[in-house]
Amino acid sequence: MISKEENILFNAEKLFAEKGFEGTSIREISKEANVNVSMISYYFGSKEKLFEKIFEFRMNESLSFAKDVIADNKMNEWEKLIVVINRYTDRVKNLKTFYLIMQREQLTNKNEHIVKVLNESKMGFLEIYKQLIESGLKNKVFTKRPRLEFIHSTISGTIFSALNSLPIYKKFYKGDEKYENLYFEDLNNHIKNVLKYLLGYEENK
Repeated sequence: MISKEENILFNAEKLFAEKGFEGTSIREISKEANVNVSMISYYFGSKEKLFEKIFEFRMNESLSFAKDVIADNKMNEWEKLIVVINRYTDRVKNLKTFYLIMQREQLTNKNEHIVKVLNESKMGFLEIYKQLIESGLKNKVFTKRPRLEFIHSTISGTIFSALNSLPIYKKFYKGDEKYENLYFEDLNNHIKNVLKYLLGYEENK
């Protein structure tokens, strides 16, 4: 069961994705979340602070999960990387509203706090990928040392390009929900195959 604060966050997220920050009012959010305007003010203070909190919540959620995976000693470095990627693509698939807002915000860079939150998240994932690569090379799980920047851009760039292109692909192929599920499954496999080559990883060796 979600908290009152999360209920407001999730409903605001949906409206911000549909109408943008400027086009969404506090009253619309209160109606969508079925709460009083005063409750939104109590939890967040203002519409801008609520908007910022969505980014803080989603970025922390994602980074915390990845850090927990890295700390798991039961998996090798490739297995950890796959869990992180699976989670990443699954989140983009199921949280399209947030990731559309995120991409829109990255293009405008209007809110300095959000820019800071996003940059901290990117730095966090760069550090995670760096640890995985270094540890994987040391443990002979990987045989190649690719540029860290290319690992990050291969994962994030491919996922977001695929997300942005999905509507036209669905229209071209007259796709439905089944098409979309297979699309993200194949996207996952594509990224893994590219990373296998970049990292020199061989299964069953």
